[in-house]
Amino acid sequence: MRTKLNLRPAYLAGALTIAIPTSALALTQGQSLAQSAAQLTVSPQRVRYGDEVTVSGTTSSTESGQQLVLAYQQPGTQWRPLAYTNVQGDGSFRFVTRLWRSGQLNVLSEGGSSTVTTVATTGAVPSTAASGVNGTPLAGTSPQSVAVDAKLVVPKAPISVLSGQSVDVRGRLVPGLAGRTVQLDGRTGGNWRRLATARTTASGRFDLRYVAGALGAQRLRVRFIGDGTNGPALARSAPLTVYRPSGASWYDDSGGTACGFHATMGVANRTLPCGTHVTFVYGGHQVTAVVDDRGPFVDGRDWDLNQNTAAALGFGGVDTVWSSI
Repeated sequence: MRTKLNLRPAYLAGALTIAIPTSALALTQGQSLAQSAAQLTVSPQRVRYGDEVTVSGTTSSTESGQQLVLAYQQPGTQWRPLAYTNVQGDGSFRFVTRLWRSGQLNVLSEGGSSTVTTVATTGAVPSTAASGVNGTPLAGTSPQSVAVDAKLVVPKAPISVLSGQSVDVRGRLVPGLAGRTVQLDGRTGGNWRRLATARTTASGRFDLRYVAGALGAQRLRVRFIGDGTNGPALARSAPLTVYRPSGASWYDDSGGTACGFHATMGVANRTLPCGTHVTFVYGGHQVTAVVDDRGPFVDGRDWDLNQNTAAALGFGGVDTVWSSI
């Protein structure tokens, strides 16, 4: 008959937490603890937010039909039940559950109260907290830690801004908790550098802002370094392109070009090397063109768009476009 004890999670620096029923402490010399110990496996022990965790194991076949409870505890909180199952005829059992925050898992036989015995290796005094679960830990088992990484939800639509304008990256960190720090990084010259930080609201929402500088395309990412509730999270944000306003006209390049080739989406420029890719935004349209000719030789204009580029942009005559160079 299993002795029922009070389950009390222990918080002890340098201590080893082992679930030992008092009946096991009374084993006569020569008996093996392994003979009465249940086998418990938690897989995986690190998951992403909301992913499944499988807890399985075996106990004595004499426990067939016994109801088991999978108990869960976050640091500083009471244990609570997550799921129930029954021991199979061969002594095996299995739980599948989803976790949203890091914590500990243990398997108890339901009913009564139970305890976790703390074997101190440093001589420190363990602290305890009341349990919210009635049950007896399976012999030889101890709480198993599972790390749950947070999840970042960020926009994926391309961002287009003029140099000197504010870039606004909004998103959500889940689970939603107030006061968590998220960081926006930009990749420049092969290295990531911090652009902005922000704190989350109670729902996990955040708003990261910085002023755009250098022209061209830039990769962005949002990071959360982790805390006591969740592990770290990383998400690629929408691609960013920083532009400048510049004068443009268009022409028909059906003749020869100074670069010796015709790009389908072509553009003429006085100085950029042939083959240079330039992205243009105009009237809500975006096109990447290739420098294949020279011109325009008119003050106040930087670009001569060929007929295809102009048509794709809905451009006609002379006007101001956004260019990535």
